[in-house]
Amino acid sequence: MEEEAPGRLELWLHLAENCVLTTLQQGLDQVWQLLLLCLLCRICFRTRLPSLVKHVVSMATGSYGLYLFFEVHMLWVLLLGAVCYLVLRLCARSSRRGPFLSGAILVYLLMGELHLIDPVTWNKMRGSQMVVAMKAISLAFDLDRGAVATLPSLAEFLGYVLFVGTVVFGPWISFHGYKNAIESRKISWSWLGSCLLCLLKSQACLVVSTCIAPYLFPFFIPIEGNDVTRKWVFFPLGRWLHSYESAVSFHFSNYFVGHLSESLAMLSGAGFSEDKDHLKWDMAVVKPLNVEFPRSMVVVVTSWNIPMSRWLNTYIFKNAVKLGTFPAILVTYTASALLHGLSFHLGAVLLSLGFITYIEHVLRKKLAAVFSACILSRPCTADCSHRHKKGWVMVVNVLFSLLAIFHLTYLGSMFDADMDDQAIEQGYLASHTLRRWSELNWASHWAVCVCFLFYCLIK
Repeated sequence: MEEEAPGRLELWLHLAENCVLTTLQQGLDQVWQLLLLCLLCRICFRTRLPSLVKHVVSMATGSYGLYLFFEVHMLWVLLLGAVCYLVLRLCARSSRRGPFLSGAILVYLLMGELHLIDPVTWNKMRGSQMVVAMKAISLAFDLDRGAVATLPSLAEFLGYVLFVGTVVFGPWISFHGYKNAIESRKISWSWLGSCLLCLLKSQACLVVSTCIAPYLFPFFIPIEGNDVTRKWVFFPLGRWLHSYESAVSFHFSNYFVGHLSESLAMLSGAGFSEDKDHLKWDMAVVKPLNVEFPRSMVVVVTSWNIPMSRWLNTYIFKNAVKLGTFPAILVTYTASALLHGLSFHLGAVLLSLGFITYIEHVLRKKLAAVFSACILSRPCTADCSHRHKKGWVMVVNVLFSLLAIFHLTYLGSMFDADMDDQAIEQGYLASHTLRRWSELNWASHWAVCVCFLFYCLIK
């Protein structure tokens, strides 16, 4: 034990010097120019320039932001924006612009996924392609519903879909949200403080994902390299702990992007709410505590990417709910999988999530009704009619929380940070996903089946 302590201290010092500082420097080197572009856009929006000029500035800064990350390949994102506007213009008199545009975008994305474009390049641009597609689709459905009165001009449309605060890292914002950013609110210390806080949180999450999460257990629990762990009893433990490390690293990489996107969006003037005369810069893209200490998988899904969850619910689920709740859930998760690309591992995760969240929701809803207890997937309101609110109810909720962590570990096991960078850039192979889940004995899927059978029995 005396020899191990210096070894652990040496490891943490090595990580601090060679990983933490390097990671922070590289992270800031990648985004500082984008931060300046967002600030430039914000200052422009505060002037009395005509709206047309502001839209052009938004489009120009967004295009340059894309060029900083994708260079000449950013033309594919611009092409998608142009295709979307062309379809909207051709369907200007139709009341089905949403479905028509969704179909056109799907064809465009499938063409890119079928390796008509270099897969590594396409994977890098996938996030920006998805943001542009979500904005265009939401605008089309809003036009159909009358939420947006008329089709925006070309400059206004491109200013929206290429808005510098969201086009690279997201998040999705509505056309109304973009219009609010254009109109702009006064620059204040609360605005600057919110932007800096989100930026600090993003860098902290980047450090955890890169430098801390991969070393959660090796110096505390001898996962491998020890005679004891070679016994068959401890093999599953080692695999699950390694899977948990991979899942946590993947989670914090998502939190990094989420908090960074919050900072960029607010820095460029979006992401505020107004309560009477009080203005709050409170954009929320991710809620890490709801994921790491979840009440349910339903809460995890909605907290993972809040704007995208809202988009899927508003423009996909509500349009598909006439098919029935479960079919609408499958349609929603399928749409999410298609937006994320023709990737087997993402499709497998998202469709698995569809089954997990639905079965969890109906099971807990039934149990809550049978026992009149606050054990629903979402927290009950203070004035709910359930008779049982504490005591054994808290134990049941904790058990469901542990089950959610179990599912998250299983689903996140395939996002292995130890894989070769080139393999990750090209996309995980189906064999990798199947092998990872097979090593964990398909445990999460079996658990879902057991929950479903239990639900059928008590139904």
